[in-house]
Amino acid sequence: MAKTPVLTPQAEDFPRWYQDLINKAELADNGPVRGTMVIRPYGYGLWERMQQEMDARIKDAGAQNAYFPLFIPQSYLTREAEHVEGFAPELAVVTHGGGKELEEPVVVRPTSETIINDYFSKWVQSYRDLPLLINQWANVVRWEMRPRVFLRTTEFLWQEGHTAHATYEDARDYAAYIHREVYADFMVNVLGIDVVLGRKTPRERFAGAINTLTLEGMMGDGKALQMGTSHELGTNFAKAFQTRYLTADGRQELVWQTSWGTSTRMVGGLIMSHGDDNGLRVPPRLAAVQVVVMAIKGEESVARVRELGDTLRAAGLRVHVDDRVDTPFGRRAVDWELKGVPVRIEIGPRDLEAGTAMLVRRIPGGKEAVPADALTALLPKVLDDDQALLLEQSRHRRESRTADVATVAEAAEAAVAGGWARIPWAVLGEEGEAKLAEQAVSVRCLVAEDGSVPDADDAPGTVALVARAY
Repeated sequence: MAKTPVLTPQAEDFPRWYQDLINKAELADNGPVRGTMVIRPYGYGLWERMQQEMDARIKDAGAQNAYFPLFIPQSYLTREAEHVEGFAPELAVVTHGGGKELEEPVVVRPTSETIINDYFSKWVQSYRDLPLLINQWANVVRWEMRPRVFLRTTEFLWQEGHTAHATYEDARDYAAYIHREVYADFMVNVLGIDVVLGRKTPRERFAGAINTLTLEGMMGDGKALQMGTSHELGTNFAKAFQTRYLTADGRQELVWQTSWGTSTRMVGGLIMSHGDDNGLRVPPRLAAVQVVVMAIKGEESVARVRELGDTLRAAGLRVHVDDRVDTPFGRRAVDWELKGVPVRIEIGPRDLEAGTAMLVRRIPGGKEAVPADALTALLPKVLDDDQALLLEQSRHRRESRTADVATVAEAAEAAVAGGWARIPWAVLGEEGEAKLAEQAVSVRCLVAEDGSVPDADDAPGTVALVARAY
């Protein structure tokens, strides 16, 4: 009799596979309020590692971390008309507190542009106060009608950066720097996801922005996932909150601003980009546990794996020792396979006699016996090779499933078939974009023919990247 698979195969039902994996790998549970989630320790460990890597890059970009209130006066959101219109359907509003009706309702933050700008208007007085570069790690609430764990939840975790600059050029360049040197560097070189960098169309632009830069990743089923965005806000919020500065020659000018964010949605992107029918595959540079050293059975094996674990940790690897010999080895091996730890080192009585260890590689698959004493020197290269393989596979999937098309009908056909399409923006235009939307297909971003980010929506040679999306 054929063995029942632990997970629903991707080819059979990708959404069910995704949910199975989240449950079986112990990443998260649904929360008690519809659309919320409980992130379990292993899933939160992935987010913590994302935070660490991102936070270092954000600080290298000159931004400092701060924290702003969860509750925002409702009147703040009405100051910028396009912003409030864009977020109105998603707002959670508190009308009572302490058993009494509030004098003014408060909004549970969907994003913090308004409240941060209120304080920027107090903190910025002269050109000497600029640029002002702030980042916040927080939770936000957007009432979600079609929730899916990590991808779309009513409450989620994120970072949001907010900056004020003296000139349009400074703000534009900083938004582009975050887009390229912070977000893309992290997603490509740590997450191993071959994201496309592009510019959002006016239809898809962030509410209140004059330009939105995006990073789009292709998931295992060919759909697109927006992994992060960086926005040029122009002076829209500065006008609404009267955020001005005194120039060196004594003039009062409005500041130019940016905002940018990534969220726990990246955990969902990690799962759908790299997972397979056996579970997660976690990129070594991200993994909280890069190597799990497993005792198969016997007290001597336990002593050896503990010793080896200490040796590998001293060599700078992130190691977990699994010495639970009272739990069947097969069950433990399947659990680590589901969790996607890049490397397993398995040691039993026979390995002790031979002075070897079984090296099991999760990302390419396969296992081989190697001298135990060689592991300290061998593992760094193994992990680097496996990191590179994930990125190569991500790039190959995107390139092989992206078609160059000439008509709106061909673009829709490619997207519905489970791929992406590239079509000249001059051919598609806003009218064609609206037609695609009727078929649940969207323009994910605009790119230049050479793959760079175009300077303007209507720049010559601009191509629209079209797909179905999460």
